[in-house]
Amino acid sequence: MNKIKEFVNQFGLPRIIIGLFLLLLFIIAPFVGVKVSTSINDTLVRFGMNSVLVLAMVPMIHSGCGLNFGLPFGIIAGLLGATLALECEFHGVVCFLMAILFATPFAVIFGWGYGKLLNKVKGGEMMIATYVGFSSVAFMCMMWLILPYKNPTMVWGYSGRGLRTTITTEGYFLHVLDDFLKIKIGRLVIPTGMILFFAVLAFCMWAFLHTKTGTAMTAVGSNPIFARASGINVDRIRTLSVIMSTWLGAVGILVYEQSFGFIQLYMGPFYMALPAVSAILIGGASVNKATVANVIIGTFLFQGILTMTPSVMNAAVHTDISEVVRIVVSNGMILYALTRKTEASR
Repeated sequence: MNKIKEFVNQFGLPRIIIGLFLLLLFIIAPFVGVKVSTSINDTLVRFGMNSVLVLAMVPMIHSGCGLNFGLPFGIIAGLLGATLALECEFHGVVCFLMAILFATPFAVIFGWGYGKLLNKVKGGEMMIATYVGFSSVAFMCMMWLILPYKNPTMVWGYSGRGLRTTITTEGYFLHVLDDFLKIKIGRLVIPTGMILFFAVLAFCMWAFLHTKTGTAMTAVGSNPIFARASGINVDRIRTLSVIMSTWLGAVGILVYEQSFGFIQLYMGPFYMALPAVSAILIGGASVNKATVANVIIGTFLFQGILTMTPSVMNAAVHTDISEVVRIVVSNGMILYALTRKTEASR
């Protein structure tokens, strides 16, 4: 009994309930005509698509900058990298790698400026981050129309100016990670490359947090006064964490796009921060503590529920209400995550 209580306290009752609900959906699925192999495949794909975006939350949380509601800043850097790679007519893996390369300087510059701003508003980072994220999306809505792109795949057909709302990645970097070393077991297809890519980044994040700089970042987030007294440049460490988070956001959207099949511009990045924030909170993180395990657990639970619930509901009631259910479930999980207790001791 004591071991059960200890497990519940460590893992968290809400996550156990969500996990059991997800397991129940997988059990019910075959009885209502939903193929379990397809459901598992869809869950793994959505996990791989979103995991790097959730991982982007970790550095800023560790440095005390809180949840990165300014994630659209990093996503915009990734979108700039993707569109430049397409403009240069790269293809396949090279296109994906060049998109990361092109996105990196934008992510570093945006992250540096973003970090400097957050250092001026200590204590109100999350509110300012939300304004920064939303305003950057609005600003880029104008820039996508005036930037001098020429690739006919991307620009509007009539005028030849301004980028389309959605741009296909087919023929460029579509499924470059999904198809790499993918494993087929009957109807089940495991996107090994995408999961391995996340695993490498997650390991790098874990290793970094155990370095001297990573330990200093944790110290800054835990007790900035003590960290400053120990000789740590608090503002520099905070800025570094924001740059890391912004860069991971840029890479994360590229991973998302290669699997999704489209580059979504204009209002596309507007609401992408909320699911990422919610996933890491559901995984057990707080505004001052986060681990790679929180990223993995939270992303799998969030995306698993989001994938399975509409499928099972549609099959059970024989009516296409998938989009309604998806909106209700996703917003419900976001609401739960944002209203739960978000403070934790280190």
